[in-house]
Amino acid sequence: MRPFEHSPLFLDRRQAGEVLADALQHLAPARPLVLALPRGGVPVGYPIARRLDAVLDLILVRKIGAPGNEELGLGAVIDGADPQWVVNEALIRRLAPPAGWFESEMTRQLKELERRRQRYCGDRPAPLLASREVILVDDGIATGATVRAALKGLRKAGVARLVLAVPVAPRLVVESLQPEVDELVCLAMPEPFVGVGLHYQDFSQTSDEEVIELLGRAASAA
Repeated sequence: MRPFEHSPLFLDRRQAGEVLADALQHLAPARPLVLALPRGGVPVGYPIARRLDAVLDLILVRKIGAPGNEELGLGAVIDGADPQWVVNEALIRRLAPPAGWFESEMTRQLKELERRRQRYCGDRPAPLLASREVILVDDGIATGATVRAALKGLRKAGVARLVLAVPVAPRLVVESLQPEVDELVCLAMPEPFVGVGLHYQDFSQTSDEEVIELLGRAASAA
């Protein structure tokens, strides 16, 4: 069997964001809210917000893991002016965690979301989402678990129109997410997919400092 061979599709996250911005120009008249999943989604979302003359902010998601197995997600908490949470009811019924455990864990994760928003955004409050047109952005999708939780939280928050925009993702995951949104823009669905980072020439880790800088520049422009 020949080893997996590929040529990177994107130079880096910012260049991927520029290409996505081209594909999203039809949304500019609506002045959408661009929400990026940190950290890697922020350098993708920055050129989109700049080119669409839109506001850039974060959407922070924290998984709620099962007791004794944090990798098994029972739900997730999504921050915002009115934080939302999504739950895997079937899994909770099957595992039957102790009474009050889920509520306690949700409170703990909400505090962590508040800490992270303070770290990235200072005292600037989370944006109001109800009746807004929202573009959710990340640097790519692998399994889709975090993106799916974010989409469900945004729907619960009452957004008027929901667009998912990513540079690269597996075709099957894109097809599974299509019913969750009003529009889905994915620039590339290579096969075999293997991993998000392999489709970038530079996929070095985005630092907290870069996130803070880009959010500050976007806020000044807005």
